[in-house]
Amino acid sequence: MAYKEETFRAYTQAQGKTYAAGRPGYSPELFKIIINHHTSTGGQLNTVLDVGCGTGQATQDLAPYFSNTIGLDPSEGMISTARASAESATSSIRFEVSAAEALGTDLEPPIADGSVDLLTAATAAHWFDMARFWPNASRVLKPGGTVALWARTGMSVNPIKTPNGAAIKALIGEAFDNELRPYERLGSILTRDLYVNLPLPWTLEVPVEEFDKRSFLRKEWNKNREGVENEDLGTGTTVTPEELEKLIGTNSTVTRWREAHPDKFGTEEDITRKIRRRIESLLHEAGVKPGEEILRGEVAIVLLMVKKI
Repeated sequence: MAYKEETFRAYTQAQGKTYAAGRPGYSPELFKIIINHHTSTGGQLNTVLDVGCGTGQATQDLAPYFSNTIGLDPSEGMISTARASAESATSSIRFEVSAAEALGTDLEPPIADGSVDLLTAATAAHWFDMARFWPNASRVLKPGGTVALWARTGMSVNPIKTPNGAAIKALIGEAFDNELRPYERLGSILTRDLYVNLPLPWTLEVPVEEFDKRSFLRKEWNKNREGVENEDLGTGTTVTPEELEKLIGTNSTVTRWREAHPDKFGTEEDITRKIRRRIESLLHEAGVKPGEEILRGEVAIVLLMVKKI
């Protein structure tokens, strides 16, 4: 089953910059967990391949651990943004336009077979055609190499730690149900459900037998989003309504809504602006002064890791 995503693929460099500004990075602790598991199970630190890398946030965080770092994304705009942001990086990173289903076979030079130690995808695998991804992942990985796929859900407002939080959480839910749901795609559902239905090598119609099912690792943090925050993993966060507006704006569902309502983008009728204004109003009703509006939010994280035989 394919989960092809055309929205991010069509991003321009300007959209890539906006995306990078609105989308937070990942906790250093998450990368430590990934690297520690990879190396403790025999993985080497020569080459990492970050797939669906977007603007290269996770790619740059992985780079200090490896001798060679490569980031692939099907979007010219995302890769242009990644290359620009990496100019000041201390590690040399190769960013190229290539989809997860090709994994660099269309590049010059291509990603060589059996050359990758760790293959990663940061909140991206839900858009891959996994029936094509897994065979290519096996092709480029070294024996004993690792695939690490992780995802972070969209932010939920903590109803206890946010003034008028229950009402704010409800209004965001209503906005998604009433206005954004028609623009949602299966990939977003896979992420929200923490990859429970993401196809794995042994669940495909044609299984990819080069992966060791016994090595499969699944870890979840803050699964139920009930206010139990993990500071090391960054599952809790504090944002202003303006920051939340920008964060929601990086959602592919919102991008598709804007494509259907181009006259409203950037105005007070934009879906993210309307959500922000309603939130500010509810905070003011709770006694929060203008200019002091903050929300406490939380996310869930899932990590899947598996070794190549």
